Amino acid sequence: LLSGVASFLRHKWPEIKIFGVEPEDAACLDLAMKMGRPSPLKEVGLFAEGCAVAQIGDLTFELIKASIDGVIKVTNDEICAAIKDIFEDTRSIAEPAGALALAGLKKYAVSQGIRAKELLTIISGANTNFDRLRYISERTEIGEKREAILCAYIPERPGSFKTFCEAIGRRNITEFNYRFSGFDQALVFVGISVEPGGSDLQNLMGNLLIKGYEVDDLTNNETAKLHIRHMIGGNIANNLQKEVCYRFEFPERPGALAKFLDVLGSKWNISLFHYRNHGADYGRVLVGFQIESDDKEKLQNAFDLLGYPYWDETENKAYTQFLGRATSNFQVDL
Repeated sequence: LLSGVASFLRHKWPEIKIFGVEPEDAACLDLAMKMGRPSPLKEVGLFAEGCAVAQIGDLTFELIKASIDGVIKVTNDEICAAIKDIFEDTRSIAEPAGALALAGLKKYAVSQGIRAKELLTIISGANTNFDRLRYISERTEIGEKREAILCAYIPERPGSFKTFCEAIGRRNITEFNYRFSGFDQALVFVGISVEPGGSDLQNLMGNLLIKGYEVDDLTNNETAKLHIRHMIGGNIANNLQKEVCYRFEFPERPGALAKFLDVLGSKWNISLFHYRNHGADYGRVLVGFQIESDDKEKLQNAFDLLGYPYWDETENKAYTQFLGRATSNFQVDL
């Protein structure tokens, strides 16, 4: 595609700039340009499968080399953001390889500070695998640099969860994962909406540091984005206070999570918390509370005052097996 289009455009309009765009994990053209000849990649990423090629062809490389001004490499997150841009403009869903050029155009425009100029990109396909849409949606906000993924250390005591949310301020929390560890400090995995293209993330982390919170930025950490966010949990130790587990639904609007923590966050120690904003009308939260044996009725009275639907999941098999008290129900004979 690039060799034909670039050759025609260079002949017809020699004054314009032409760039090829490739995924960072399948950049065979970029490698060939650096080596001066087609050369094989050791590994090829398959997300943008329409251009997942280990080595560029000899003829196409010679045509491209004579016609383009450079190669732009983009991440999978940037491709996902471009797919969203196309959808919001046209209500069409491009495949990753189809949205590749737009991802490169956006990256080039930002890096060069280009405004009010005519820029053209080619959307080359819409053969999207439906099962891939979940991944695309999950990664779009990060690709647009509108979501930051942070790991924060907070004191392991009642009320600290709420205090940390107050330190974040009036920002949209997109994800919150936490599990009681029994140590003096707790680790929380939090997603927060930020303004793209500026110093908003640095300002946020600086403000949290001033308020006494140690914070690590995991936004560009692939393991955190692909795996760790789904694995935070584990059984609670047997020697700790009784834990009960509840599932809640609340309207997905600014302040709803803060209201939840205002009512409950300082009265009982929260030992488990899982929340992820999926863009639905209602947010869904799984929360564990450490309570005294006679506190359950008081806790549920507080839930009733809160006004959000809730379900007691303390005896749910999935909770008891993976998050409840650690037990040993099996034996291995050696």
